[in-house]
Amino acid sequence: MALICAPALMGVIAKTKAFFAGRKGPPFLQTYYDIAKLLRKGAVYSTTTSWVFKAGPVVCVGAAGAACFFIPFGTLGAPISFTGDVVLFMYLLGVMRFFTVIAALDTGSAFEGMGASREVFFSALAEPVFLLCILSLARSTQGFRLNELFSAAPPFHMAPALLAGASLFVILLAENARIPVDDPATHLELTMIHEVMVLDHSGPDFGFITYGSCLKLWLFALVFVRMLLPFHATAPGVDVLLTALGMGITGVCVGTVESVMARLRLLRVPQLLAGAAALAVLALLSGEGAIL
Repeated sequence: MALICAPALMGVIAKTKAFFAGRKGPPFLQTYYDIAKLLRKGAVYSTTTSWVFKAGPVVCVGAAGAACFFIPFGTLGAPISFTGDVVLFMYLLGVMRFFTVIAALDTGSAFEGMGASREVFFSALAEPVFLLCILSLARSTQGFRLNELFSAAPPFHMAPALLAGASLFVILLAENARIPVDDPATHLELTMIHEVMVLDHSGPDFGFITYGSCLKLWLFALVFVRMLLPFHATAPGVDVLLTALGMGITGVCVGTVESVMARLRLLRVPQLLAGAAALAVLALLSGEGAIL
């Protein structure tokens, strides 16, 4: 489901932004068309790059695809589940970022190096917050596997879930280079973060990067939805439908934020992530109170 439906989440965001702008917007399946077109093209490589530049997009897609096996979708349990799998899940996302950064640095371009520096700095602030959100649910559910974290929970666990969900939504925007942290549609060099790192990729490589970005957005959106819906419906089909509806609503929320907010100055982004960290700490403390 993730491999097939992940690009559709981009379509939901694009249609929401077009609605707020009073435009028709691109087709709902435009991301699928773009990826298919890129995969049919050829790739151009600089003579200064090495195998690292070519391996970056492939490793990114592989890491994001592997991470999909750890997140349950409604009552459909995760294909791979073991105690501490959340650590491996976060490491897979870290591998994805690491190879994106070193592929950008492998070009020898100071422009891409600037974007890589910004990416690493903001990720160093966002990753601990994401871990705190997961730990808040782990403390509430007394489990440390993703299947347990997003399973049925008593009502008093909703307090940490709501706080962690608000924090996680900020991290979703930051990790996926969305407004107000980054603008995926900009080409102004002073504000670019993620897009500047992939400027030298072309053809199938850029298609892999686009597809990997869709998978990463799907993963964070799914974690966000399951964090706010820590229960299961009586019918498995209804639960899967509710999860899918929650994914669509998340896409609408992202598109709404991008339509009504401006991009923050780079110096303001750490303050935004600090606010998300404060919410995550409150979620952790409220989860401890629920247990006591």
